[in-house]
Amino acid sequence: MRNILSKVRDRDTRRLFGLVLGGKMLGILGLLGILKAFTFFFETAAGAQTATITHKANDFVSPINTVWVLVTAFLVFFMQAGFMALEAGFARSRESVNILLECVFDTCLCGVLYWAIGFAFQFGAGNGFIGHQYFFLHGMSASYGSTGVAFLAFFLFQFAFADTASTITSGAMVGRTGFKGDILYSACVSGLIYPIFGHWVWGPGGWLENGSGSLFKALGTNGAFFRDFAGSTVVHTVGGFIALAGAIALGPRIGRKFKRDGGGPMPPHDLTIGALGGVILWFGWYGFNPGSTLSAMDWEGIGRVATNTTLAACSAGLVAVFFVYPRSKKWDLGISVNGFLGGLVAITCPCYWVSPAGALMIGAVAGIVVPLGIDLLERLRIDDPIGAWPVHGAAGVWGTLSLGLFATGQYGIPTADGVDKSTLVKGLFYGGGASQLKAQFIGSLACVIIVTSVALVIMFGIRSIKGSWNLRVSQEGELEGLDIHEHGTPAYHMEFGQGMTYSTPAGLPAGGLPVPKSGAPVDSSV
Repeated sequence: MRNILSKVRDRDTRRLFGLVLGGKMLGILGLLGILKAFTFFFETAAGAQTATITHKANDFVSPINTVWVLVTAFLVFFMQAGFMALEAGFARSRESVNILLECVFDTCLCGVLYWAIGFAFQFGAGNGFIGHQYFFLHGMSASYGSTGVAFLAFFLFQFAFADTASTITSGAMVGRTGFKGDILYSACVSGLIYPIFGHWVWGPGGWLENGSGSLFKALGTNGAFFRDFAGSTVVHTVGGFIALAGAIALGPRIGRKFKRDGGGPMPPHDLTIGALGGVILWFGWYGFNPGSTLSAMDWEGIGRVATNTTLAACSAGLVAVFFVYPRSKKWDLGISVNGFLGGLVAITCPCYWVSPAGALMIGAVAGIVVPLGIDLLERLRIDDPIGAWPVHGAAGVWGTLSLGLFATGQYGIPTADGVDKSTLVKGLFYGGGASQLKAQFIGSLACVIIVTSVALVIMFGIRSIKGSWNLRVSQEGELEGLDIHEHGTPAYHMEFGQGMTYSTPAGLPAGGLPVPKSGAPVDSSV
C-alpha cells in the first residue's frame, strides 16, 4: 500500500496515468462518434417503426408505377453500353481501353456521389437553387413526393440520368485527357453541376420550373413555365456544353488538322461497333423518354412519347445523310448515326406535348443542326472527336426551343394516376403565342451561360494543376497512346494471339511491339 501511495504522489506517474486514461476516453468517444456517423450515413428512416402510424401522401406506393420506373431505369442504364461502343468505335484504337474504363469508372463514381450528395442537391427540399435534404438518402419516405413511385426506384431512375450527363462530357475530350484529370471533372459534373442545375428545373421549388424571377417577368411569359419533359436541357445541353468547355480547355489532339487548314476529322477505327452503339442508345431512349412519365397509368402519353421519339430519330437520320451527301457524293454512316442521335436529343424535351407530325419536323431540323454544329467546331478549331457538342449541346438547345413552337395545347402534365389537363402547354405554331417560347429561351440561355461558365472555370482549373493530376495527359503519353500509357494494355491483340500479362512491362508483350517489315504500312491509329 505504501508503495502505491508513493507512486500516486509522484508527479510523473500521475501525468502518465492521466495521459493513458485520457487516451482511452478519447478512443471511446471516437468509437462512439464513428458508430453515430455510421448510423447517420447508412441507416434510413424508411424502415423505422413507430407505435402510432400517420399516413401521408408519400407513404403510398403504386406497384405498377414503381415497376414501370424500374424497367425504364434499367433501359436508361443500358445506354452506358451504347456510349461505350459509340465512343470507342468513333475514336482511334489507341484510346479504346481508356474510353471503356472512363465510362465504367464514371458510372461507379457517379453512383456513389449521387447517393451521397447529388440526389439531395437535385431532389431534396430547399430553395429555388439547391436542395438540402436526403443526404446519403437519409430521411427518405416510402414514396418520393406524390409520384407514387417507391423512393429508391425513383432514386435509381434519376441516377441513370445523372450518369448519362457525365458520360456525354467525355465524348469531346477523347484522346488527350489524363485519367486522373477525368476523375476530377467527373466528380464535379456528377456531384455538383448536373444535380444543382437539375434542381432548378425538376427539383421541388426550382426557379425555372416555377417561372419565378425577373427574367420571366421582363420577357412577359404570361405565367408560362420552363418545361423540359425528359432532359434536352437538364441532361443533354448540360452535358454537351460541359463537353465543349472541356474541349476548349484541352485544346486539339496532337496532329489534328482542321478543315479550314486543309485537313478534317480523324477517321474512326471501328464504325461497326460505333454504329451498334448508336442503335443501343436509340433503344435505351425508350426508357429515357417514356419512363419520364413516372406513371404507367398514363398509357396514352407513354405511347405518344415512344412514337414521337421514334419519328424524330428517323427523320433526323434521313435528313442528316441527304444534307451531307452533296459535299462528298458519299452516303455517310457516321453522320447518319450522329444525325438520328441529334433527333433523339431534340425530341427529349417536347416529346410529351407535340404531335407525331411535329416530332418529324423537330427531328428533321436536328438532322441539319448536327452537321452544321460539326462545321462550326471545325471552323473554330475545336476538337470534338465524337461530336458530343453538336449532338447533345446544339441539338439540345434546338429541342428545348422547339417546344415553344410545336406544343399542340392538347396535353397537360402527367401525374401518378393519369394526366392533369388543368395545365396545357401550347406553342407558337398552334395559337399559343410566344409565351412558352420565351420561357424555353430563358431556361436554355440560363443553362448555356451558367453551366458553360462554371465548367470553363473547373476545366481550366484542373488544366492548371501541375503533375499527373493535370486535365491533359503529357505529350509523351499522348504520342504513346492512352491505352498503353495510362492503362498498360491495348484494346486489340490480333498480332499476338493472346492477352497481355502483368509480368510484361507496361502491359506490352515480351520483346516489345513487333517491328513492321520494310515497306509495310504502319497503322498510325494504334
